Amino acid sequence: MKHLDKFAKLFLALMLAVSLWLAGLYTFTRGVMTNAPQYAGPADAIVVLTGGTKRLETGFEMLGKGMGKKLFVSGVHHGVAPDDLMARWKRKNAAKMKCCVVLGFEADDTLGNAREATAWLRKEGYKTYFLVTSNYHLRRAILAFQAFAPELSPLAWPVEPEGIDMLNWWRDPVSRSLILREYTKYIAGFFRRPFAS
Repeated sequence: MKHLDKFAKLFLALMLAVSLWLAGLYTFTRGVMTNAPQYAGPADAIVVLTGGTKRLETGFEMLGKGMGKKLFVSGVHHGVAPDDLMARWKRKNAAKMKCCVVLGFEADDTLGNAREATAWLRKEGYKTYFLVTSNYHLRRAILAFQAFAPELSPLAWPVEPEGIDMLNWWRDPVSRSLILREYTKYIAGFFRRPFAS
C-alpha cells in the first residue's frame, strides 16, 4: 500500500507539472499572437536583433520614420558593413542612414545581444529604446535585456516572421518545433534571469 501511495503522489505531481507546463505554453502562444507594436512616440534608439526575417527591414523603416536617433544592430556577422545591410533596404535612404546605423559584432545568442546592446545604450546615454525582434522571440529577449539593464526602458516591437502561422502553429512541424523550442528557452531564461548580470 505504501508503494501505491508513493506512486499516486508521484503521478499527481507529474500531472500537476504537465498541467502547469501546458498552461504556460498556452499563455505564451496567446501572448505571441496578440502582441502588437505599441508606438507612443519616438524613443532614444532602436535595437534590432539579427536572426529572423523582416527584422532588419523593420528597423530601417523605423529609423527612416524618425522613431529613434540611432539604430543598433546586434549580432552582425564579421565582415558585414553598414552598406551591405542598407542594400537590403531602400537605396535612396542609404546616405541618410550612414550617420545613424551602428553594428554590433560580439553577440551570438540572446544573452549576448542583451549584453552588447545595453552596453552601447549606456555608452550613448540612452534611456528608452525599441526592441525589435520576432514575435515569438520577444518575451525572452525582454527578459535578457531587463536582466542586464533594469534601469533602461525597452519598448516592445514584435515582427511577424515569414512562414510562421501562429494561429495554427501546432499543425506545422516547423512552426511547432520553433514554438516549443522558444517556449523552453523562455522558461530557462526566466529562471536564469537573476544570474544574467
